Amino acid sequence: MHDIRAIREAPEAFDAALARRGDAPVSAALLTLDEERRAKILAAETAQAEQNKASKEVGAAKGRGDEAEFERLRALVSAKKDEVAGLQAEARALDEKLTDQLARIANLPANDVPDGGGEDDNVEQKRWGEPRSFAFKPREHYEIAGVAGAMDFETAAKTSGARFVMLKGGVAKIHRALAQFMLDTHTEENGLTEVQSPVLVRDEAMYGTDKLPKFGEDSYQTTNGWWLIPTSEVTLTYSVAGDILDAKDLPIRLTSHTLCFRSEAGSAGRDTAGMLRQHQFEKVEMVSITHPDESDAEQQRMLKCAEGILEKLGVPYRTMVLCTGDMGFGARRTFDIEAWLPGQDAYREISSVSTTGEFQARRMNARFREVGGKPRFVHTLNGSGLAVGRCLIAVLENGQEEDGSVTLPAVLAPYLGGKTILSAEGKLV
Repeated sequence: MHDIRAIREAPEAFDAALARRGDAPVSAALLTLDEERRAKILAAETAQAEQNKASKEVGAAKGRGDEAEFERLRALVSAKKDEVAGLQAEARALDEKLTDQLARIANLPANDVPDGGGEDDNVEQKRWGEPRSFAFKPREHYEIAGVAGAMDFETAAKTSGARFVMLKGGVAKIHRALAQFMLDTHTEENGLTEVQSPVLVRDEAMYGTDKLPKFGEDSYQTTNGWWLIPTSEVTLTYSVAGDILDAKDLPIRLTSHTLCFRSEAGSAGRDTAGMLRQHQFEKVEMVSITHPDESDAEQQRMLKCAEGILEKLGVPYRTMVLCTGDMGFGARRTFDIEAWLPGQDAYREISSVSTTGEFQARRMNARFREVGGKPRFVHTLNGSGLAVGRCLIAVLENGQEEDGSVTLPAVLAPYLGGKTILSAEGKLV
């Protein structure tokens, strides 16, 4: 959410920042609506003052026996009361319209974000690990012999339709082990607090974390109005909505492992094979609530937390800073981590780490106060730490062997009863 006062002060700069995203200028229309709203508020206040003045004079006219003046003033009070109510209603309608328009405008990119129109303009910042050289043509995850029988798309389609999967046996256990490994790393080494959060939320939580009103079609809503979360960013971030936090309690660092749900609107025909793009998936999410002065450093810390998971798993990756035209709606800066998938011979996104500045905090009125100071908006950040299903794909494809077995990362052995191999028959050994 944007501050209309900031737009009033620098409309050209606001439009210029939006232009970096490829968005059209909007300040003139917003300021016209704002002027109309403020004019109605002023008119309502003026009419209210006239009503109050007439109300005081009514008693005086009655007291001196001036019946004609008494009736005139009483009629004036009634008329002014109706006028005030009408003007206030018009002001509220204009305020709601302005708020709705502001809520549909993307966040402004940070100054250091590279300009660009799409993913081809993203900038590689870091590369870690050397992709393995295979003596055979590496397969995609669902083609590996030890995986194929345990990654059941047909049964999932029978029960739920396309873009669902049932994981079985050893593969299901590896998937669970990955989530546990991520949570343990984030809580025991990275200092995050684990939260078991709901996956059903109200409109307010989706709105406060910038998923509504613009992106309702990307999520699922139940018949009684709850939303299925697209990620636990929604629940973790909204947990401080309406709060005034003590500055000494910042940063707040949270992590949660949840089911996530996305309609994948607009992705028809993309990644239809395998489990890369699903309607239901699992993620270990990271969220930080920070002091504005610390948010850039916090984003770098979160990025290292996510990268560290892949390094422990031995999965090669590269880190990209997204250009202005490829960033998400609420982000002011985003880093994508892309894991190497030998079956696709490509790097694919496995985590996004974003800072929203005060964009979400303003929408949900989340603030902090320093000693003797006025409340200020916190900064919020979120990042995948990591997407569990995509991490499973990366582990399986990078560890595959020619005989259809998979050599698993050593760090997962404690979660797999000491087993380090998924056999070609799909058994953990």
